[in-house]
Amino acid sequence: MTDIVYGQVGDATVPLRFTDLSDEYKVLRERAVALDLSGHTLIEISGPGAVDFAQRVLARDVEYLTSERCMMSLVLDDDGRVVDQVLAFGREDGLLLESSVGAGTRLLEHLRAVNDEDVEIVDRSADLTVIGLEGPYAWGVVGRLIDGELASLPFEAVSDTVWNDVEIIFARTGFTGEYGYQMIVPVESAADLWRATLEHVTPSGQEALELAMLEVRQPIPRLETAGDVNVIEIGANWLVDITKDEFVGKEAVLAAFESRQGRRTVGFSGGDTVPEPGARVLAGGEDVGEVVFAVRSVGLGTTLGLARVEAGLAAAGLELTVEGAGVTTLTSPYIVPKSWSIPII
Repeated sequence: MTDIVYGQVGDATVPLRFTDLSDEYKVLRERAVALDLSGHTLIEISGPGAVDFAQRVLARDVEYLTSERCMMSLVLDDDGRVVDQVLAFGREDGLLLESSVGAGTRLLEHLRAVNDEDVEIVDRSADLTVIGLEGPYAWGVVGRLIDGELASLPFEAVSDTVWNDVEIIFARTGFTGEYGYQMIVPVESAADLWRATLEHVTPSGQEALELAMLEVRQPIPRLETAGDVNVIEIGANWLVDITKDEFVGKEAVLAAFESRQGRRTVGFSGGDTVPEPGARVLAGGEDVGEVVFAVRSVGLGTTLGLARVEAGLAAAGLELTVEGAGVTTLTSPYIVPKSWSIPII
């Protein structure tokens, strides 16, 4: 594929586009695509205190996370700011954490800095990598590629299985609201599995993936967490369990919950241009916030973005102005995934 466009995202070089953004997006939303998720760092946490350590550094409760399950969680610093959003896999001897794209170095440094227990923290990127499948018919690809029974795994279920005599970790996950799966595979077998996957689907790059993530309000940490913003302002409350006895950043999160101050994040669409992050948002000529990020939406045919505005304006159906263009605030999802109406058969 000579048309692949690579780009630097955080500490990772990733394929932004394999061919054309519009084409890749449409296939993701209409059929199924393969995703190169090698920019997601895999970090193994093991040792006698592994579960207790993970329980302290992850904002969601993972005390009973078994080897048959995975779950998303935030990792926060002491001030309640987001270090990363991770996918945590239960393992027999601890946990395996999958970073968001390009955030592995920061996550690893944070975990090591707060490690004051009998825990081993190992970057597994040299020997393990991730390949994803997403789309309303991704389940059919699973059956042709590995085993049809894996396609009907419950959401966030994990199975240790075998492909072509290679042991892999297979999980039902998803970033885009469509059916989604991940395969954690040894690096030396990744190219073979990638080629086998492309016998059934076409690949999609980071740009189409993040557009589809935005459309269902799946957090994109690298674009949403810059600056001194807290979990409440970002709108990632669902990735935090404040009923846990303890986790790094809990006091700051509780303070943010109780204060009810600060701005909130809301989706918006409209306009012919794509405003830059930081562009001012106006209501009746008054400055009420700023653009977090925005893109051109293939599905909506207009600009789609997130804005951080005064709490009272974080509601759907409001008419605002960004760089002279009228925009309308939205309720998520901004695009209804096709998978929501297609059963796995």
